[in-house]
Amino acid sequence: MESKFRTTEISNPEFEANNLRFITVKTSNLQGRGDICVFVPPGRNLKDVPIVTLLHGVYGSAWIWAHKAGVHFTALQLLEEGLIKPMVLAMPSDGLWGDGSAYLPLNNKNFENWIVDDVIEAVIENIDCTSHTSELFISGLSMGGYGALRLGAKYPTKYKAISGHSSITHKNQMSLFVEEGVSNYDQKNPMEEGVFELLLKNKSDLPYLRFDCGKDDVLIQHNRKLHQDLKRYGIPHQYQEFEGKHEWPYWEEHIKETLLFFSGKMARKG
Repeated sequence: MESKFRTTEISNPEFEANNLRFITVKTSNLQGRGDICVFVPPGRNLKDVPIVTLLHGVYGSAWIWAHKAGVHFTALQLLEEGLIKPMVLAMPSDGLWGDGSAYLPLNNKNFENWIVDDVIEAVIENIDCTSHTSELFISGLSMGGYGALRLGAKYPTKYKAISGHSSITHKNQMSLFVEEGVSNYDQKNPMEEGVFELLLKNKSDLPYLRFDCGKDDVLIQHNRKLHQDLKRYGIPHQYQEFEGKHEWPYWEEHIKETLLFFSGKMARKG
């Protein structure tokens, strides 16, 4: 199979640890290279394993879900306990624009297509237990929650389920975190800047949806408003609030809610 990418580098299994692999591909969407950290579940004869894309927040990159939240250890523990089905976790960089790209098309670079097209293709090309029939899921935290909710809503037939943690719900909220002016995130169609607007637009085709937020999170009111708006328009979803702030201990603890939710939506094999 011919590769979609001009160049691809993948880590040597001899030097890998804890079921993590690293992929770097060159793509026109980034006008350069992009990195993906991948958790590959242990086991023989696995095939068509679902792919879960995990998006990071501002300031971070491909490594951060694994090395600040230990998500690969959480997934492995849940697998060993029989609580989730095998899944590949694809953890890409956002493209490293400014403090965060918000996973939007910006400045002639398409950070949106990098996520919805390139990341999936790079995983399928390089991780043997996946294929083009693998079910797709997407989640993220903060800016990554915005990316997951927004992209899952914009491409409703691509993903089986969506989950967000402590999510930004509109691009204007990027101003709470980044030094780049919020006008840098303006889109040609303003209706594509808010999560709710896209969920409403595609309400008849939406994937399964859940999101949560800490009660002391700076984004709690925005998440509560999204929940109320979805209820008002009869858009099915699960919303939870937990104790906690906008910080890594919260996400380390509650990523398991996403993995359990996704596993419950995966097709039964055999």
